Order: sequence, then C-alpha cells, then structure tokens
Amino acid sequence: MSTTAPRPVTVTPAPRQRTTPVRSFGPLLVRLHFYAGIFVAPFLLVAAMTGMLYAFMPQIERAYYGDVLVVDHPGGATKSLAEQITAARATYPDGDLVAVRPGTDDTTTQIDFTSASLDDEHFRTVYVNPYTGAVTGHLTTWWATTPLKTWFDDLHRNLHLGATGRYYSEFAASWLAVLALGGLALWWRRQRSARKMLTPELSAKRGVRRTRSWHAATGVWLTLGLLILSATGLTWSRYAGGNFSEALDKFKGSTPYVSTDLGSAADPTASGGHHGMGGTTAAAGTVDPAAIDGVLKIARADGIDGPVAIAVPGDTATAWTVTQSRDLWPVGRDSVAVDATAGKITERINFADWPLFAKLTRWGINAHMGTLFGLVNQLLLAALALGLICVIIWGYRMWWQRRPTRADRKALVGAPPVGHGAWQQLPTWGIVVGVPLVFALGWFVPLFGIPLAAFLIADLILGAFRSRRDRTASTPVSPAPAGS
Repeated sequence: MSTTAPRPVTVTPAPRQRTTPVRSFGPLLVRLHFYAGIFVAPFLLVAAMTGMLYAFMPQIERAYYGDVLVVDHPGGATKSLAEQITAARATYPDGDLVAVRPGTDDTTTQIDFTSASLDDEHFRTVYVNPYTGAVTGHLTTWWATTPLKTWFDDLHRNLHLGATGRYYSEFAASWLAVLALGGLALWWRRQRSARKMLTPELSAKRGVRRTRSWHAATGVWLTLGLLILSATGLTWSRYAGGNFSEALDKFKGSTPYVSTDLGSAADPTASGGHHGMGGTTAAAGTVDPAAIDGVLKIARADGIDGPVAIAVPGDTATAWTVTQSRDLWPVGRDSVAVDATAGKITERINFADWPLFAKLTRWGINAHMGTLFGLVNQLLLAALALGLICVIIWGYRMWWQRRPTRADRKALVGAPPVGHGAWQQLPTWGIVVGVPLVFALGWFVPLFGIPLAAFLIADLILGAFRSRRDRTASTPVSPAPAGS
C-alpha cells in the first residue's frame, strides 16, 4: 500500500499595512509639563512662600511698628495739618516737604521729607499723632513703604539680589500660567469629565495614580487664581512688564494723572516729583506749607473723601494734588489739582473715567497684594500659595514614585516621558496657528519664549541623536566568512 506524502502548505503573509501616526498635542504637552514642572517648580515654591508672607504685611507692620503707625486712643478733634507739619519739622528740620498722608481713625499722619543722603525714591517719613500732634517716630521709606514691608517686597520680587534676582520672579510668573493651563489640558484628556476633574481619585490605591489625582484636581481648583497671579505678577516684571507698559501707552490705557502746571513760569519737565507730585523751578516762589489745610478743604468740598495723599508742590507755579488712596473695594483713586493761591481746582480725574485697562491694572495689583478685599483677599492668597506648594510637592512625589525599583535598574527618580521630537507630532493646523501665536507670546514674555525655544531645540537634537542610534542598532551585522 503506497502512501502519498502530504503537499507542503504555502502561507502567504498578509500585506503589511502602513499606519498613519495620530497627530496630537498630547505628547508635547506631557513632555513640556514634565520638564517645566521640574525646572520651574523651585522658583514657584519660593514665590509662593514669600508671597504668602507678603500678603499679611498689614498685620505684620502693625505688630512691628505699632508704636509708630497706630494711635493708642483715637477720637476727638484732630490737629490741623499745618500744626502736624510743624511738629514733624521740629523732629526733622532738614529736607523739603514733599507729601502728607493725613491719619484716619487709629493711624498716624505720615509726612515725607527729602534727604540729601537718600535717592529720589527714598524719603524720611515722620509719623505724627493727629489728635495730639505728638511725633511717634520716623522711618526711611521707599515710596511711603516701611523698611520692613520693603524688605519683604524685595524678598518676594528679587530675593535681595537686585536686578539679577528679578529674573527669578519673572521666570516663575512667565511659566505659571503655562503650567496651570497645560496641566488642565492633560487632566481633561485623561478624565473627560468635569466632575472627575474636580475630585481626586480617593478609591485609588497608594501610588502614583493617587498622588497624580491630588496633584491634578487641586491644580484645577487653583487655575483661575494662578492665572490672575501670573498676569498681575508680570506687570511688575522687567521685560514683560516693560512690554506691557508700552502696550498700555500705545492703546491709551495707562493711568491718567492731573496736570500740575499753573503757568509758563513753571518748567513743564519738572512736574514729576514724588509720585508725580510736582517739581521745582527757580523762577517761581516758595510754597507755604500752611496752605495745606485750605487745599484739603477745597478737595473735600469737591468730593475727595476717604484716605488721601497730598502732594506738596515745589513752587507756586505748580498745583497741589490731592489723590484718594483707598485700595479696598470699591477702589478710590479720584484726584484733583488745586491752585492754592486762587483757591480753586484746576483739574479733576475720577477713577470711574480711567481707561478700562488702567482700571484692570489697578484692581489686579491690589488683588495681587492682598488689599482689594481686605482679609478675605489675604486668606484667598494664602490658600492659593498653600495649594500651589502642595501641587509642587505632589509633582515631585510622582517623579519619585515612578522611579524603577528593580534590583538591576534602580534609579532615584522616574524616567522622563518618551517621545523625543514630540512637536513633530502636532496636527498641521496646530503648527500653522500655534507657531505665530507662541512666537508672539515668546516675544512679549521673553522669559517664557527663550526657555521654550531652548527646550524645543534640545528636544529636536536629542530626538535626532536617538533616531540615529536606533538605526545603527537595527542594522544587521554580516557574519564573518568561513575560515577567516
């Protein structure tokens, strides 16, 4: 019986299908958020801690300078401003009188004098009890700011490193919004639900998943506040702040000031002075400080109420100015120029008539400093700072939790997200629209644009190096000929 060998079955391999890579913002966002978080977070941590301290400066100042700034037993009739200036002069006879801020309720009157030993931004401020006329003390101030507050301001703004230190705060403010919005987008890609985005995954076991949920959900709650802090912080910065001021000037959104020029005898270029409070000319007569009570009376009759700052002109050809200094909502910044000789107001500018951008800037500055809504504002800033500190700590904890723990590949921290050259995976419309926008933003906010360009260049170089290494590793090695 013969058997027939089975015929071999030929299997034809299926044609290899080419898959088109999915283009998305995700890989770039992940890598950018990761690296920005690592390098920017330390600066944000410092800014959050120093900013939280600065937010409570009103309480800290009253405790530290209580015997100077605060009246023990307020009440009753107050001394005239002229009498208070005379008392201040007896304590500090040198320098020119430049500004007076009358005391209200339990605060002392603040009287500023120039000093030959100080620059144009610092003054000798004498504090007077408005009810008794007694001098409570004197301090060297920076634009009416006490030395303690100035110290904390410099700590928050430049770490007491001068102009060089300002790079730290501008760098932090420039990237704060990017990190907040990038994290929001990444969390939305993962959760796809507003409710899930707002609550941490309490059911998650201990580990990176649970930490990430707290990091992301807390960041969502903080997003609006962090964006406001970023925008308002940049208005004080060196480069972005300068561009912002130029933009306000171009669109006529700068803070308006009353004109103090009363005639041709005054030098128009000398009207700046202390806080724009007037300059001096040799051709004009000397101002009598005793006229200050009449000036304030005229301003009060015209509706300038609440706490005010009175700028003393350097000559009779320059007007006095009386400006509201109410930072609490509703903000009061009405201002009048007063001709003391003629006993009339020469110009008035109301806060209600300020350009919209000037109002937004004023409100933003007050909110950033914690004065817009009083104690509520301070507590909100403290909550934002504490929340940001927690988000940063959780971010670094995730980096540590993702570290390899196997004996043969242990590491101190986790590896960065894969995806060199992730910017090449962006959708075409994203490149067409995004590149000009990012370029414009990078020009306006240089300490965002320069680090971003450095990141993209480094990512491109590393991606090319890795691709070349992978191609070299995949090249088959020809076997050596027999007998060689």
